[in-house]
Amino acid sequence: MVDKVRLSVAMVTYNGEKYIKAQLDSIFQQLTEQDEVVVSDDGSTDGTMEILKEYQRKGYSIRILEGPKAGIKKNVEHALKQCRGEIIFLSDQDDIWKTNKVNRVLEVMDQEKCALVIHDAEVFYENPDKADMESFFAFRNAGAGVWKNIIKNSYIGCCMAFRREVLERVIPIPANIEMHDQWIGILSDFYFGKSVFLKEPLLSYRRHGENSSAMKHYGVGKMIRNRVVFILRFLGRILHIC
Repeated sequence: MVDKVRLSVAMVTYNGEKYIKAQLDSIFQQLTEQDEVVVSDDGSTDGTMEILKEYQRKGYSIRILEGPKAGIKKNVEHALKQCRGEIIFLSDQDDIWKTNKVNRVLEVMDQEKCALVIHDAEVFYENPDKADMESFFAFRNAGAGVWKNIIKNSYIGCCMAFRREVLERVIPIPANIEMHDQWIGILSDFYFGKSVFLKEPLLSYRRHGENSSAMKHYGVGKMIRNRVVFILRFLGRILHIC
């Protein structure tokens, strides 16, 4: 075992057998012996666990955890708590990383001296070699900033990587906010300065009928509720109230 872990990839899984091999292959081909993949599985009933164990048996650096079964945000938190790397990449279970993703993100993080890098993604539905949407950034009018991303979130976890010190500010992740990626991105912006939005598509973002995140807007009532809850939790965190 290596003395120091360079980077951790935090992944959460649930019944992901259909796409997880493609995801893991795209990750492991660019990791080194100093890196690890940490997977928290939230009770899969398909072949996901067997696939993960197969990678372990083959000698890949992958740690498999039993998830808390309390929803995706708490499962992400569970995986993050076990990450040992100095840099942490978030990963979904069903996308495909471009071959230069890790090196390019680390290069930019070093050049910009920033705490968090988020890169662009191509979106596809059937064929990963043919993008149905060339830029997720353009779709979301993406950019850094606390209030910008409270009003309209442009953080997407599967495209994010951040330094270890960000973890100390974002854990625990509140259970009643909409998504963990918005929480991590905004708190990083607040505590460490604006994140770098890298306008390079370093991931093929797979859309299918079982995604945990939506590409459509909620109704007005739920949108207002989500923002109010987020602001209250955000203020509570930065004011050390909760």
